Amino acid sequence: MNTEELVKAFYTEKQDFLKEYLSENPETEVGQLIKSLNLTNEQSVIMEKVMNSALPDVFYTILLGLDGCASIGGIQEMYELKDENGNQLSGEIEGYAYEYFHESNQ
Repeated sequence: MNTEELVKAFYTEKQDFLKEYLSENPETEVGQLIKSLNLTNEQSVIMEKVMNSALPDVFYTILLGLDGCASIGGIQEMYELKDENGNQLSGEIEGYAYEYFHESNQ
């Protein structure tokens, strides 16, 4: 795995969460709570926009925190991330995270 693949995996997780939360038959508690609101079509569009704004913020902040570019719980430091083969995954996360979470079609 390289740094871009790590970031892309986080982006894929974000997409999967969004899809699950807003599905017709959600399996997660969050999805079931959203479904229990019985939203109108207009409200569902707004909920999707809310979720598609919140989830990227969460994942982006975590990634930047791991790269030392943002704080996690008020502590800002760089972490050394490596895959199981010892490949360095930190130090370039910020650029890829911006590309995937802010420049892509969320």
